[in-house]
Amino acid sequence: MIDDYKVMAQVALVVEDSNMIANAIAEVLGVAVPEGHWTDPLEEAHTRFKGEATTARAKLVFFQFENIQLELIQPDGNPSTWQQFLDEHGQGLHHIAFKVKDMEKEILRLEGLGLQLEQRGDYTGGEYAYLNGEDKIACILELLADK
Repeated sequence: MIDDYKVMAQVALVVEDSNMIANAIAEVLGVAVPEGHWTDPLEEAHTRFKGEATTARAKLVFFQFENIQLELIQPDGNPSTWQQFLDEHGQGLHHIAFKVKDMEKEILRLEGLGLQLEQRGDYTGGEYAYLNGEDKIACILELLADK
């Protein structure tokens, strides 16, 4: 096992209505409903989908558990991996995420294994990349790296 993949950081669901799903999860699990927030605009996030800049944003809600984070992603309708997934599959598991040390090296390694870089961008303190592994591992793989 490669050192980067010892701890899964996150499991994420794409949903149509993050408020509704967050309230339902909180009720079922008996936890507080976390506040959601919108991702940064293109000027800050530098979001690229299939190699092209996109104005896509998503409302994110994070449930932080002791061992893992559950993320709900509500896309805004603009071209993105999130919207594509919702259009093609409906609500459901979008990705599993791992923190990595060298984003570029890991993207190249995964592309060599047949995964396709689908979307990448920045967030406060870090960067992310989604590699489509649906044909190989039945989901998208997200890489997270500190900046």
